[in-house]
Amino acid sequence: MLIVKKFGGSSVANAERIRHVAETIVKSYKEGNQVVVVLSAQGDTTDELIEKANEINPHASKREMDMLLATGEQQSVALMAMAIQALGYPVISLNAFQCKITSNSNHSNARIKDIATERITNELENKNIVIITGFQGINRHLDVTTLGRGGSDTSAVALAAKLHADLCEIYTDVDGVYTADPRVVKTARKLPEITYDEMLEMASLGAQVLHNRSVELAKKYNVNLVVRSSMTDAEGTVVKEETKVEKMLVNGVAVDKDVARISLVGVKNEPGVAFKLFSILSKEKISVDIIIQSIGRDDRKDISFTTTREDLERTIKALEDNKERLGFNDISFNDHVAKVSIIGAGMATNSGVAAMLFEATYDAGINVNMISTSEIKISLLVDEKDADRASVAIHDKFINDDLKL
Repeated sequence: MLIVKKFGGSSVANAERIRHVAETIVKSYKEGNQVVVVLSAQGDTTDELIEKANEINPHASKREMDMLLATGEQQSVALMAMAIQALGYPVISLNAFQCKITSNSNHSNARIKDIATERITNELENKNIVIITGFQGINRHLDVTTLGRGGSDTSAVALAAKLHADLCEIYTDVDGVYTADPRVVKTARKLPEITYDEMLEMASLGAQVLHNRSVELAKKYNVNLVVRSSMTDAEGTVVKEETKVEKMLVNGVAVDKDVARISLVGVKNEPGVAFKLFSILSKEKISVDIIIQSIGRDDRKDISFTTTREDLERTIKALEDNKERLGFNDISFNDHVAKVSIIGAGMATNSGVAAMLFEATYDAGINVNMISTSEIKISLLVDEKDADRASVAIHDKFINDDLKL
């Protein structure tokens, strides 16, 4: 078998953990498998590098930030290769340039375009364990790019797809995908399996188990994907097209606290205003999520939407720069909000889900600011201080009761 294994930063945080992961890798190799390993930077290395950059220049270009941040993964792969060498097994570490992992030029949030697998395949044929830097690529100018937070997951799945791997294992500090964050919701349960669509929604809505783009790739190329713990031998969660178990009404509750709400007050009530607004944000590469437009009065209306807190300042500047074109009276914002979402394919065939959801928030005394729905998810915008309490109340209403049936 050809297996791609990805280990996150906590899994390789120190020398002891690196040695433990090295033993896990070697065990798989000794079983006769070809092994490709993708690593994140150690522990808090990325955050520490960002702090170092801010000491020098808080407004450094994204290109130079990528040059700096990519060094974290390069440290990890070299140290892991040394640990495997110490165990007496053949190994080589490679970075994105050596693997020819090409990406677009969107620094800090690049997307992988292609991977030339010849070098990797040759190393595998030479019986080497191959250790590859996650989180990074090379653009057409041969500049280093990074794939965004959690991008090592995407690196691993992309490699698994391109290499036609038999299995892609994502090792984390939890032993699978849970119905909610077990650190907040004590009754959260591990799911034995989950569909690509449900996992994609959970990843996009704040569950920090998998990078959302990695799930998109896994679904597109039907990658055999498993999330498991690097600390134990416990069975993980299989992410697949369809699950064998009967679908629960709701499979998970996700919380995203990296949210800011922005409102344009007194926008002209005429055709094309929404197009102008969101085309301006699109040109600035600012993603938006929940959108609400009020009923027009006196030839004016309000438009509210959410974005990430990181993009708040840029969003306000872009809007202020285009105030005359958009014709609004004022801007208001709130960066002390959070998005709480329920996800489940079972929702599509069950009525009354919204009523149960709002009953849960009402019973908990939580006010809802904005609402967004799709076939398999409902998202609520609440005050940040209420987010954890909301997730517990909603989990109790849906999942604990569902599991008792």
